[in-house]
Amino acid sequence: MNRPFFAALVAFSAVGFSTSIAAESYNNGAVRIISGDLPLDRAVQMALRQNPDILKQLQEIERTKGQVIEVRAQALPRVALTGDFAQQDSRLLERGSNTVTPPVILLAPTGGGTLDFSSIEKQIAANTKTVPNTLPGDKTWRVDLEVKQVIYAGGQVRAALKIAKFTEDSSYYQLRDTIDLVISTTRTQFYDVLLTRALIKVQEESVQLLGDQLKDQQNRFEAGTVPRFNVLRAEVALANQQPELIRARNNYLIAQLRLAKTLNLDPGPQGKPTFNCVGEFSVVERPLGLQNAILTALERRAFLKIQRQQILISKEQIKVELAGYKPRVDANAGYEWRNSRFSDQLDDTVDGWFYGITGSWNIFDGLETYGRVKQARAILESSKINYDDAVHQVELEVQQSYSNLRAAREVIRSQQKNVEQALEALRLANERFSAGAGTQLDVLDARTSLTQARTTEIQSRAAYNAELAVFDRVTATDTIYAEMFKDPLVEDRKPKVVRVQAEPVKKPAPTKKADAAAR
Repeated sequence: MNRPFFAALVAFSAVGFSTSIAAESYNNGAVRIISGDLPLDRAVQMALRQNPDILKQLQEIERTKGQVIEVRAQALPRVALTGDFAQQDSRLLERGSNTVTPPVILLAPTGGGTLDFSSIEKQIAANTKTVPNTLPGDKTWRVDLEVKQVIYAGGQVRAALKIAKFTEDSSYYQLRDTIDLVISTTRTQFYDVLLTRALIKVQEESVQLLGDQLKDQQNRFEAGTVPRFNVLRAEVALANQQPELIRARNNYLIAQLRLAKTLNLDPGPQGKPTFNCVGEFSVVERPLGLQNAILTALERRAFLKIQRQQILISKEQIKVELAGYKPRVDANAGYEWRNSRFSDQLDDTVDGWFYGITGSWNIFDGLETYGRVKQARAILESSKINYDDAVHQVELEVQQSYSNLRAAREVIRSQQKNVEQALEALRLANERFSAGAGTQLDVLDARTSLTQARTTEIQSRAAYNAELAVFDRVTATDTIYAEMFKDPLVEDRKPKVVRVQAEPVKKPAPTKKADAAAR
């Protein structure tokens, strides 16, 4: 599997971002403290560079690379140099003896005489000697240079190597899924910071209006035109609005802390973030319709690609377990150096080569292999079910996000003139009250309506932008990757670059996809 799509990720994180004017404090190469303005593009770039989830997934890729190397070693020859030295007590060396009898040649006597067997026995006894065995040395040493190679393992090694490579591919898909999630989270939290700060401004304006109302009522009371009740009512309204302002400020601080956690930033000198998020709640339409959005998500979501890889892994795992039914053949060869066993001199050496072939075959293993194959087949079927369920999950996520996006857009349209109308209503209520035709309650109600209208309008814009970040994640249209590797279940095997405006592909049935992976 080629990895140029990661280079595309780097390009994505470096191109198209405006230059930040924030002052940065570095620690071990990472930005730890930011002071000043922080735009959205800069926040996303920082998250891509130092978010803990992305960093951990990069290490997971390194782990899977090591796993591929480990499994590949099973198919390669192993060369080992071994040596040993031993010494034992001479009392443990047993001495024996051998009886040596020289051959006796019998010659028939001349002249027709007979053999004298008694004289022959005496001659044999006189020539028989007892010779002691040579005592072996009490020190031995040996050095072997040996090469071992698997000749046949029933397809286990090849299947294990494929599993390792599929796992490595899956780790790259997981990185893509993590990147999409981190970008979406960063955008959502960034908009949450903007929302909570805007709500502070709304509450501050409301408190200011209620404060002005209180001063007006106090002046009128001192002039004798209104009763004391009006002053008390204005004081109560102002006191009731103060907690809302306090909560808004606290929500703003919490939103900043959450964003700082995602960006892997340290607290400021006083334990509070020192950056200032800058941006606006722009309303940008997405050209994708619901059906095209679903098709795009099914084609591009890394979450589904991970499930596809799991099907292929389960398929190869069956081959690994089926190898238990087949024989295993290994070969070894090498060269050996050692001291002579018939000499007590360590430098008296002998050397030579050796080779051999070993084989084993479990004729009956108590149905252990059968049980493992049965488990592997069940895992494969479970992987197919998980993939089909994942397809439905992606479809549901797209449908929900699309519906929420439309609802947020409709709320924005409904609130476009509501703030203007609330301002006009407040102006009329103040004029009526000044003219004596209205009451203080009418003014307070108008102020409350204005605060609610402003809050609803800001929240609807923030909700739209936050949901837009979710929509881009569930459709996988927030990032661009160079697809230079083979997708296991996509027919087009040519290198291509996937873009946001990519042509939708025909959606096959989920069950057929899973079956295709098993084949």
